[in-house]
Amino acid sequence: MIANEKYKPQVPDIMESIFDAGYLIFDLIAGILFFAFSKGNPLFILYGVLTLTLCGGDAFHLVPRIIRAVRGNNDKIKKQLGIGLQVSSITMTAFYIVLLYIWKLTFPELTAPVAVEAMIWISAIIRMVICVLPQNNWCSDEGNMKLSIIRNAVFAVTGIGVIILYAISGNTNDLHMTRMVAAIIISFGCYIPVTLFSKSKPKVGLLMIPKTCAYMWIIAMGLQLLF
Repeated sequence: MIANEKYKPQVPDIMESIFDAGYLIFDLIAGILFFAFSKGNPLFILYGVLTLTLCGGDAFHLVPRIIRAVRGNNDKIKKQLGIGLQVSSITMTAFYIVLLYIWKLTFPELTAPVAVEAMIWISAIIRMVICVLPQNNWCSDEGNMKLSIIRNAVFAVTGIGVIILYAISGNTNDLHMTRMVAAIIISFGCYIPVTLFSKSKPKVGLLMIPKTCAYMWIIAMGLQLLF
């Protein structure tokens, strides 16, 4: 099946494409700034890695979405979207592992509880393993609801572990990094309903907008520390 030659993008499609492109450009520029102005500081180098991991992983999913919105749907785009979802699910998990080490470098005077660090690492590895299983049926319309619930439940454990760390550090050194707790809660609060219900209730997909804004907020916190 080829894309409909008479396809005309609707206003919501155009707005989504602009938002997605703006998000990727923001991440790319932020990543470059972290590396350019890090002056060898491991914290900001790690923020650069965090940002480009987010940008690179999400690009696998968002670029096909932009193409679909502009040119219409076809089997090739469906496959690219499925693979993109798989890649972004893995890189999003890696994002939280990097965020763990950013916490360590931001608050060197604090020590992460062994149980919390193990909680983050173990749940992240389990999720990545689940994400590579072919049974996920990433490229099919049906997917695999059972595995979706399992992998996102495990992902929530990873997020909770990182939330605990930033809650522990509180307002140490007047950095106000407790905002990280709010950003992660918002991102998960928006992301999980989308993964569970977007196929049956497409309008739930709109929650990806505040979820994406929450990730941009996390990057913006790093830029505030940099400058």
